[in-house]
Amino acid sequence: MTASRAKETIAALGAGRMGRGIATAFAHAGHEVWLVDIKPRAAAEARALERQALAEIDASLAAMAEWGAFDDALRPRIVQRIRFAAREAAPAALARADAVFEGVPEVMEAKRGAFAFAAAHMRPEALLASTTSTFLVTRLAELVPHPGRFLNAHWLNPAHVIPLVELSPHGGTAPAAVDALKGLLERIGKVPVLCAAAPGYIVPRLQSLIMNEAARMIEQGVASAADIDRATRYGLGFRYANMGVVEFIDFGGNDILYYASRYLAQALGDERYASPPIVDRHMREGRNGLRDGRGFHDFSGVDVAAYKKETLGRMLGMLRHLGLLHPAALD
Repeated sequence: MTASRAKETIAALGAGRMGRGIATAFAHAGHEVWLVDIKPRAAAEARALERQALAEIDASLAAMAEWGAFDDALRPRIVQRIRFAAREAAPAALARADAVFEGVPEVMEAKRGAFAFAAAHMRPEALLASTTSTFLVTRLAELVPHPGRFLNAHWLNPAHVIPLVELSPHGGTAPAAVDALKGLLERIGKVPVLCAAAPGYIVPRLQSLIMNEAARMIEQGVASAADIDRATRYGLGFRYANMGVVEFIDFGGNDILYYASRYLAQALGDERYASPPIVDRHMREGRNGLRDGRGFHDFSGVDVAAYKKETLGRMLGMLRHLGLLHPAALD
């Protein structure tokens, strides 16, 4: 019988909301975690921050247990896996870490200081990932001494709950480092995706358009805030919780998007609704999705009947979870 793999030691550099969420996610998965605060503080202030951070983590875990995520009897053991390191203890904590997630405030000088401090104490082979949602990884890579082991890992709040983590390497990131971080995240139940170093990553870029359009519709009197939220939860959100947005283009048909975009751009007098060139190109090439066997995805080897049945099953399962799956009428 082979010995089980030792779990990596994690350091969350920054004891704010993101650091606490990351610490919770890894501790829940059985990892030793250091919550590291390198800001110079008086001893009493550091102890108060430690108590506050660990109390918040404990409360988050208690809420998860209450909803059945795990047996609440395990909560003390999970919390004990997280240790707080103030500035004086930070060098030793960073030296132990196999992966460090930087989550200090979104100020360049704060990032610069955090990377300089971490570089002085981390092992060269350890992974370093920023969690920034503001700066491009290509810019931050200039601040680290071992850029081959550096990339961005953009978590979505609450980090201990939402599965997605957007990984953004720079040109000098070693492929092995990307694979290592991707594997680490997958082992704790996260769903990592890769994206280029571009403003907004994937989700924030899509999300900003949706949120602004929702606010615009309220301003124009199209619908109330309450009805837009209901439409989002039970229509848009329901749909995209069961299939990806690009998958849905192929499922419904690229031609549907093409004609709908032309209509909206004309009816609303706003070219931001016009389709991008790739949608027009797919129309010309007959790549309209599932019924053509190809679109953004390749469906040539897909059992279409089984695929549609699986999709329906996911939707019905979600309806059941929401209490919206009503029994069929008997007469």
